[in-house]
Amino acid sequence: MSNEKERENHVYMAKIAEQAERYDEMVESMKMVAKLDVELSVEERNLLSVGYKNVIGARRASWRILSSIEQKEESKGNENNVKLIKGYRQKVEEELSKICYDILSIIDKHLVPSSGSGEATVFYYKMKGDYFRYLAEFKTDQERKEAADLSLKGYESASAIANTDLPSTHPIRLGLALNFSVFYYEIMNSPERACHLAKQAFDEAIAELDTLSEESYKDSTLIMQLLRDNLTLWTSDLPEDGGEENVKAEPEIEEPNTSQSQSLMDTVGGEKIRGFQRIKQDDSTNINTGGGRNNLAGLTLTSVLSDRRLPSLGSEVSSSPRIQSFRK
Repeated sequence: MSNEKERENHVYMAKIAEQAERYDEMVESMKMVAKLDVELSVEERNLLSVGYKNVIGARRASWRILSSIEQKEESKGNENNVKLIKGYRQKVEEELSKICYDILSIIDKHLVPSSGSGEATVFYYKMKGDYFRYLAEFKTDQERKEAADLSLKGYESASAIANTDLPSTHPIRLGLALNFSVFYYEIMNSPERACHLAKQAFDEAIAELDTLSEESYKDSTLIMQLLRDNLTLWTSDLPEDGGEENVKAEPEIEEPNTSQSQSLMDTVGGEKIRGFQRIKQDDSTNINTGGGRNNLAGLTLTSVLSDRRLPSLGSEVSSSPRIQSFRK
């Protein structure tokens, strides 16, 4: 069988697996495509990203729930239950680590070397930032620091290319800014930096709004809405003296319910809008451009986006128990 036919078959099976919501198999099919060392199409990139986002998102939701239950059992002094839950949580952490290192290896060995455009390279470096961030969410001590440092490098590498190769209204550039700002807020405990990055991306996109291409209009304006929502939340969280609060970075959920967990635009669990999901404590999914362009005249971002329903689960929310922010 030729490589091209093999590629077509794997992509087809990935689409079938997605429809059947068998995301582990969707990931396996797209890994086979990535390992052919060919430049992925936009559709193939999105299939790979959606598959991994759902696979990792289910475990991240589980981890947050287990962490919440563990804290409650500790507060009650139920040592035996705490021991059982801790073992279960560690099992989930092993799965999270395996998934993250799996995609990170594929990015380094196959995807980036085969990338032929600035857009694709930004997409992959953003993914590196995202998946190292996911590791930093549950790792501790030196391992957490290393994951956070590598996440920062991934986002910085993506930003350097995005700022020169992609317009300020490009959905991938906006999605990068969204997730990078969430990284600063949740992992680096730096709400001021998070607000600065999000505001800069939003303002730059607003200034170029009339240049938005028809195919990316809906996705770009949706992310801009999420950036603005995060800014509203984070600005209210800043202390009045302008200093940075010590915001806890790791997720804390009062109830074992994924609806109480993360920053709005990064995640996984929940209904999929083929590019965006909304969850609470985490951050991003994939961007799939499409949809006709609406008439901008006289419309606010909110009204422009009013026909696009955000599901109750699927993006990410801030780890801070008092705030929910959005990620892509």
